[in-house]
Amino acid sequence: MWEEQVKAYAKGDHKGTDLKKYATKEALGGALGDLLSMEQAGTATKGAPTHSDIKVSMDLNREVPTARITDCLDISKWQTIKESTGKVQPFPTEQELRYETTADAERWGKNRWMITKLTPHGNKVC
Repeated sequence: MWEEQVKAYAKGDHKGTDLKKYATKEALGGALGDLLSMEQAGTATKGAPTHSDIKVSMDLNREVPTARITDCLDISKWQTIKESTGKVQPFPTEQELRYETTADAERWGKNRWMITKLTPHGNKVC
């Protein structure tokens, strides 16, 4: 999902990406909401976040198997730009650049995992 989200945010639009192929429910709604806000503000992103300290837990014995992925997200190289000028918008001074995120997923069908919820934990610096 992250790769498709980065593509969508760079364009300021989900069209032409596979975001809907990997995200649904709250995760997709959050990304589409972000894109609407970006469109209204005339912004996009460049670069990409990085992930480290990835931990995965799974429950495959449920009717719909689930997984939870926790990692340390580093957004320092994922910059917001003003589309009209290409000028980088500075991060808010209180914005942590490395923080924990949690992605919840469900297995749909035999081999398709869908991200259902993506939660940034900005107060959990890593």
